[in-house]
Amino acid sequence: MGRDGKFPELFDTVLADAGVQAVLTGVRVPRMNAVMERWVLTCRRELLDRTLIWNQRHLLHALREFEVFYNEHRPHRGIANARPLQPLPPPISEPDQISPT
Repeated sequence: MGRDGKFPELFDTVLADAGVQAVLTGVRVPRMNAVMERWVLTCRRELLDRTLIWNQRHLLHALREFEVFYNEHRPHRGIANARPLQPLPPPISEPDQISPT
């Protein structure tokens, strides 16, 4: 959450009532907001807009899998166009293949 004055304390109270902890951006980290906004939009566009989420457990599982994919598999153009560390896993074709974690 930005340090801008347009976010009053009432906004923090509403978030706290919903169980959300507001984390302020760093004082000397001006690009922090942009980096997080890009990750959230990528997650939404590449995962949540294409997946039917059944419940909270399924959401957390999908987010964990996406985080691993985002950080390990996809090529990173900014790091000398590094290639994926491992190949894509086989697709899940049976619901029983989803781990219960």
